[in-house]
Amino acid sequence: MILSNVEIVACLKDGLFKIEPLGHTDPSKAPFNTSSVDLKLGTTITVPLSDTPAQIDIRSGGIANYLARHSEKKEISHDQPYSLMAHKFVLGTTYEHVNFPIESGKMCYSARVEGRSSLARFGILVHFTAPTIHAGFEGNIALEIINLGPSPFLLFPQMKICQLIIEEVRGTPVAIPSQFQGQNTAAGLKSEPTCRIK
Repeated sequence: MILSNVEIVACLKDGLFKIEPLGHTDPSKAPFNTSSVDLKLGTTITVPLSDTPAQIDIRSGGIANYLARHSEKKEISHDQPYSLMAHKFVLGTTYEHVNFPIESGKMCYSARVEGRSSLARFGILVHFTAPTIHAGFEGNIALEIINLGPSPFLLFPQMKICQLIIEEVRGTPVAIPSQFQGQNTAAGLKSEPTCRIK
């Protein structure tokens, strides 16, 4: 069952899940839509480097560390947005931190990240392969962003970048922590000290 804006607000007030910061909990105003919440882009863009091996082999695991070593971080601001060129791919994160806890005896929730139609009209795809935010996840949401349009597109912090659709989970699931649990970087780490910063 997909939650309406009124139900999302009620659950936030009851502490059943968290989306922080939101600013207010008036379901009739942005960032709420009738059945979703708009999320904003964070302040860092992670750009995969072109000097990576010819073939990427993920069988050995360590995806977050690999991405951190083979990418560079770019801090963005309103004065210095990131120009995403046509047919280029970057990683970002949501400005908001989410938490969908699993607690015995309480209703639990999961979510889906979807793009926004206003960005799609320019050919910008956001979070296009793995939209599920599982029950039990906590952290900033990593966003895979690609420009399939013909022109460069500016990415700036706190722009509306995606929408979160929240769903009720029937039954209490067994917790299976993700390798990206607690992430606050696009690579999937809690910090990214080995990532090249430019």
